[in-house]
This record gives sequence, structure tokens and C-alpha cells, in this order.
Amino acid sequence: MKKLLCVLLAAMMILSMVVAASAEEAKGYKVAVVTGTMSQSVDERGAAMMLVNKYGEDTIVTATYPDNFTEEKETTIQSIVQFADDPDVKAIVVCQAVPGVAEAFRQVKERRDDIICLAGESQEDPSLICDAADVVVMNDFVARGYLIIKTAKELGCDTFVHISFPRHMGIESLSRRYAIMVEAGKELGVNVVSETAADPLSDVGITGAQAQILEKAPEWIEKYGENSAYFCTNDAHTAPLLQTLLEKGGYFIEADLPSPLMGYPDALGIEFSDDDMSNYDYLLKSVEDAIVERGGAGRFGTWAYSYTYTLTAGLAEHAMNVIDGNSELTEIDDISDALAVYSPGAEWNGSYYTDANTGVKTENYMLIYQDTYIMGNPGHYMGNADVEVPEKYFTVK
Repeated sequence: MKKLLCVLLAAMMILSMVVAASAEEAKGYKVAVVTGTMSQSVDERGAAMMLVNKYGEDTIVTATYPDNFTEEKETTIQSIVQFADDPDVKAIVVCQAVPGVAEAFRQVKERRDDIICLAGESQEDPSLICDAADVVVMNDFVARGYLIIKTAKELGCDTFVHISFPRHMGIESLSRRYAIMVEAGKELGVNVVSETAADPLSDVGITGAQAQILEKAPEWIEKYGENSAYFCTNDAHTAPLLQTLLEKGGYFIEADLPSPLMGYPDALGIEFSDDDMSNYDYLLKSVEDAIVERGGAGRFGTWAYSYTYTLTAGLAEHAMNVIDGNSELTEIDDISDALAVYSPGAEWNGSYYTDANTGVKTENYMLIYQDTYIMGNPGHYMGNADVEVPEKYFTVK
């Protein structure tokens, strides 16, 4: 595991947000950034818009895939493949890389094998996406499976409740992370249990799925006690779960895709302007102040900088560094440097993906994570980026 302590000067933070003048003259090529829509992927879409402001429309071009991407896979594919027709496009970044991205990248490579294809937070099996993408970067579901349970134990939790549904548990990274959580719980003395929630992409929709969480969460807290910690694999479940935990008790270590914006604003009734969306110091402080005011100090965590915002922006930055000849495509330290531009002061850790069956590492599939920040806690950061995850967890399946 290789660790990077990302401490940047304030001047660098300011420069990263400056609108680049004459971007087309400076770069002479385009990078396409494809994300979900603002209604489903506020962090990723916000990052895409920030990149347009920073580098200009002549360098950064964007597109979105449908909200119901499972039912509209062909539309998702075309939203990506279209960029192969523009000879100036030299790289395509997709985050989150939903089902269909591997096929889209395959078609892109058939037309233009010179285009660099980068996938962030893939929802497809590693073997499938790795064959199609040049680089895949995921949250470190292996290390986090262990570290989230370790953090829950350190905060005094005796039970950890994992909330999901069959579609998500059919995703290799999610099911493998849960298996690691179970094993970590056995070792560390935390009872890891599972509860089933409604799939927001089912007939009940997002509203129905959220209503079910509001109904079920109080029952779970009564069943497992206030020293229980909760984790849900779906973004739409996060806000109602947080709302209930604030009211009834319980802990929330971090979201599936951690961010101060993941669930917290809705749960707390906080509204942010568009201008606030890239100011993570302000976002985190606003959320933390509200958590403390509501009596949640020491019970709620996040990553200080949005994972998917940082990942979307960082992958585009890395693509430009590679095209400009300043970085190596599959060098994890170079990717960490690109992420650091958008997460000043945060500490990261990561490794190359190891196949649980063969023990073989995949050189174009990286797993990364940021240190956990507990709001209202005296130390704030848990120091997870410094923890040596036991080797045995890398082959748990």
C-alpha cells in the first residue's frame, strides 16, 4: 500500500479554480467528461462544470447519461461513443462508470485507439471494465471494508448494520466489501448484520425507497440499540437514514461514496448555492456545525472532500498530465498527485486491485480512499490512511 500526504499551499488551491485563458491555445485538444445528471450525481456533475470553468469549453466537453441507466443502456453508450467522432478529443473520463461503459469504451477503441479511456467508480465486474478501459479507479472497497468496521469499534459501536438490496449485492465490489466487513467484525468484536431495503430503480422509485427507510430505520435502531452503526450501499437511502439517526440515535461512519454533500444537506435542511459546490471547507464546516447543533457530535463521518467530485476532476487532470507528457498513465502516485489538486490537506492511501481468486494484481485498476473525518470529534480525522490493513483481507470474497 502506498500512501500520499497531500498538503498544498493556499495559492495552489486558488490557482486550481482560476478560469484558464486561451485554453484551446494552451492544450490544443479536448477531454470529454461524462457523468450522471445533477439530480442523481451532483458531485460528479459539479466537478465537470468546474473543469469547464477552469480550462474552458474548448478543452473540456461534457455529457450526461440517463438517470435510469439500467433501462437506457444504449443511450448511455451513445453519450460516450459520440466523442470518438471529434478528432480533437484525446481522452474520455466517465464517473460514475455505470453498466454499459465497458461496451462504450470498446466501441470507442474500435473507432479511435488513440483515445485514453478512464473509468471512475465502475459498476461493472473488474475483468470486464479492465479489458475496455485504460485506467479504472475505484474507492478501496477492500481496505474500507476493514477500516469502516475498525472505526465503528473505535467509536464504541457493538453492532454494524449493512443496508442494501439484491441488484447492488450482485456487484462484485459491493458483495466483496460486505464479506470483508463480516470478517473484520469477527476479528474486532463487532456484530455485522444485514438489512434489506427497496431498490430505488424498482417500481417504488426513489421516493418509495426513501419512505421505506424512514419507516424501517427507527425499528432497526430499536432492535440493535443506540451503539449501532449504519451503512447503505445506495445514495438515495442516505438522507433519510441520516435524518433518522440524528433523531433516534446511532452512528454513521461514512457514506458508500463519501462527501459532505452525500445525504447531509437534505437530512439537515441545509441549502447551498451553486457557488458553494466546490468550496469544500465551507461545505464541511456548515454540515459539521449543524450536526453538532443537533447533538450528533462524534457520531457522524464523511470524507472532507467529496470522493466522486475529486475523482471526476482528478481523472480529467491526470488525463491531461498524461497527454502533456508529465505523468504515466497507470502510475498510482501520478493519479494521487492529480487528486491532490482538488483535495488540499487530505490524506489518501491506495493500492492496485488484487483478484481474490488468483491473488494477481491488476495494473490498470486502482483502489483509493481518503481518511475518515468524524464531525464534532476532537481529532476529526481517524488516521485510517496510516493503518496497515491485514493482508488476509485482500483475498476475502
